Amino acid sequence: MEQIIAAVRRLDGALVLAPQPGDGFPEEAWGDSFFYYAPDGRIPANAQPYGTVVTRDRPGDTASDLDPPGRWRVNVHVDRGTFRRLTGEPRGLVRPRDHTATDSVLPHPVYGPLGWVCVVNPGEATTDTVMGLLREAHDAARARFARRHGPGPA
Repeated sequence: MEQIIAAVRRLDGALVLAPQPGDGFPEEAWGDSFFYYAPDGRIPANAQPYGTVVTRDRPGDTASDLDPPGRWRVNVHVDRGTFRRLTGEPRGLVRPRDHTATDSVLPHPVYGPLGWVCVVNPGEATTDTVMGLLREAHDAARARFARRHGPGPA
């Protein structure tokens, strides 16, 4: 998990929000990480994160069984073609999936229809894929930022 978070931090213009106790964010976000393209270092007011790392189950999002120690999930927003290539299906959850499986790219159990994929405990089979997806998502967020605000400093 730390390897992935550190790699995202190294991306140009990346903001990794990692809420902890006492920093003003809700307790439900503590221990998780949220990835944004934010060249000014401020949380964008008009953009969702392009990737997240979550460390426990949430109400309505328990399919990955993240509450046991050592389990976590990385989530990445991808384009339609990438979603289909990785999952073999259109955006959504057409086929039943075992979302507790580790080291496997799956449609997100809740946000798959919105173009999110996930991996529980990325390992040898998926870490490189996850890193590539996060770079692509970061680049897409940078392109959206440039369309809204201009290209900014080179």
